[in-house]
Amino acid sequence: MKEYTTQKIRNIALIGHGGSGKTTWTEAVLFLSKATNRRGKVEDGTTVTDYDDEEIRRKISLNLGVAVVEWNGYKLNIMDTPGYTDFVGEVRSALRVADAAVVFVDASAGVEVGTELTWGYADEEKLPKIVLINKMDRENANFDNALKSLAETFNAQFLPMLLPIGAQADFKGVVNVLEKKAYMGPKSEPADVPAAMAAQVDELYTKIVEAAVEADEALMEKYFADEPLTPEEISTGLRKVIVEGSYVPVLATAGGSDLIGLSALVDLLIQIVPAPDDRPFTAQGPAGEEELAVSDLSPFALLVFKTTADPYVGKLTYFRVYGGVANAGDTVYNSRAATEERLGQIFVMRGKEQIPVERLHAGDIGGAAKMSEALTGDTLCAKDHILTMRGPLFPHPLYTVAVSPKTKADTAKMGPTLTRICEEDPTLHWYQDQTTRETLLAGMGDAHVEAAVRRMQARFGVALDTSVPKVPYKETITATNTAQYRHKKQTGGAGQFAEVHMRIEPLARDAGFQYEWEVFGGRISSSFKPSIEKGIKSVMSQGVIAGYPIVDVFVAITDGKEHPVDSKDIAFQIAGREGFKQAFLGAKPVLLEPIYNFVITVPEEFAGAVMSDLNTRRARVQGMEQSGKKAIITATAPLAEMLQYATNLRAITQGRGVYSMELSHYDVVPAHLTQQIIEQAKIEHEED
Repeated sequence: MKEYTTQKIRNIALIGHGGSGKTTWTEAVLFLSKATNRRGKVEDGTTVTDYDDEEIRRKISLNLGVAVVEWNGYKLNIMDTPGYTDFVGEVRSALRVADAAVVFVDASAGVEVGTELTWGYADEEKLPKIVLINKMDRENANFDNALKSLAETFNAQFLPMLLPIGAQADFKGVVNVLEKKAYMGPKSEPADVPAAMAAQVDELYTKIVEAAVEADEALMEKYFADEPLTPEEISTGLRKVIVEGSYVPVLATAGGSDLIGLSALVDLLIQIVPAPDDRPFTAQGPAGEEELAVSDLSPFALLVFKTTADPYVGKLTYFRVYGGVANAGDTVYNSRAATEERLGQIFVMRGKEQIPVERLHAGDIGGAAKMSEALTGDTLCAKDHILTMRGPLFPHPLYTVAVSPKTKADTAKMGPTLTRICEEDPTLHWYQDQTTRETLLAGMGDAHVEAAVRRMQARFGVALDTSVPKVPYKETITATNTAQYRHKKQTGGAGQFAEVHMRIEPLARDAGFQYEWEVFGGRISSSFKPSIEKGIKSVMSQGVIAGYPIVDVFVAITDGKEHPVDSKDIAFQIAGREGFKQAFLGAKPVLLEPIYNFVITVPEEFAGAVMSDLNTRRARVQGMEQSGKKAIITATAPLAEMLQYATNLRAITQGRGVYSMELSHYDVVPAHLTQQIIEQAKIEHEED
């Protein structure tokens, strides 16, 4: 593959609702550019960007697929992203390194859930957007209706630039408004604009030119002086207003099923998609934040936006070059890990195909194998000019399952494999819950976690069972109580003797454990003070009423007895343990449950249904605000009632609701539920 300089590179992320045709369109462009000799199909698992076993099985995109395309002297780095909301991390990664987001909209469905969500992600990255109204050849396709739904949903100025000629079975070609030229059939043969469309094209052309001159005073003067503007001047002006977000171009296509107008579409994309150097990048440097040009002459900087782990190929690291030139064999500095690494062989990606290249210029996207330290979000730079760029914006996981190895052979490999799969996808987290003693895997939804578990088995041979996680309850007391316990054991040889008197009191929430020695007159030697405390703490870690850790308790040792020969460490440990159990049971023990803060964002028409559902979950709604056509509901709710909420909210809102959650505090479990939890704990203990 030839070298491409910054101005000849276009980085585009394809985003939108699942099934809007992103992968099929990518296949068509690859075929038309002669990068492939056949068009793969999603239905039979033969597409370039959906090559993962799980993607082939499900027939949907689950991962970010990168496909390089060479087109008339330009290089397009196409990033095909999943449309299913569980795999938002892949979309976020692509948007972080793209120079424009191409938003796919189904011509028959208009704006859908995924359109709204991914549009919002592009906004967060302040990324220029171009809308592609797709599937114009399908039944019920209607360009005007789709355009209307965009205008009703988003606060943007839409600029139709590639119009369809006909629709559904009569879709014949497209009109490039900028050129005032039609392109007909699969070969995009040039033709005159249909007479019925001439007036519309003239009107839109005027709007496009007026938009283009807005960003450039010299162009505006020329325009008002009635001097002709060159196509290059208009394209340059358009790219400026697109970068600023003032306008959103709208294009029409058939999704590549028969290639009608596709060549004209790609030509136009190259004209209007910003080049990498149309937007500067910012990084933390030695003297603070720096704004730098995307240029071969800028300080060396690569941003890692994706990593994959493969047992055969090893670790693959995907990066974008922001400053300088990346050469095969370069030594780079990882600003997070504070260590040097060698790039080794670098390549560009076409699905799973790795195409070796000698170097990549500023603005380009590529990858390298076997980089041991690099993780998603890392900046690779020069050691003499250390830079750190912000990585992709990843949301916190919302859906958690408990995982356990299916066989003994899986036990040893489970931890390292979970670590590798979570490094690959930062929206997955795994950890050990010390309260419930479970291994937990958290992701964005049930499909996300299920896909990760299947991938671990397919790639690394590690089979895991999943189950609903236990709630990390805690135990505490609500009253003061006293108890005493005598431990006496005599078996032939040396005996054991210890007697302990204690008082326990409740403490304020999150006060922890406090232990005091109130024994006077030497009734018990102070050397046994730590022994008694050790016995008490052994109970606190295991609980008394339901097997959960005990918190927020004050214990005072008030009296006791010892034997000059038989009293020893183990005897006072046992006395402390058993005395604490007795005191705890008489101090009105209760269970505490975790309460979380939830911020739930839904279309306003679903607000009532969401509020009603929350009321069935022991939630306390704190308030509701309006933001455009969205309702933002804040509430607190027990984790026990919200374990599967990601799935439930999706069902209530037709997939259009999103939420975030964070731990607020622990509160007492209602009495009528406490007994059920205790009974369940007894059953589980007996089964163990």
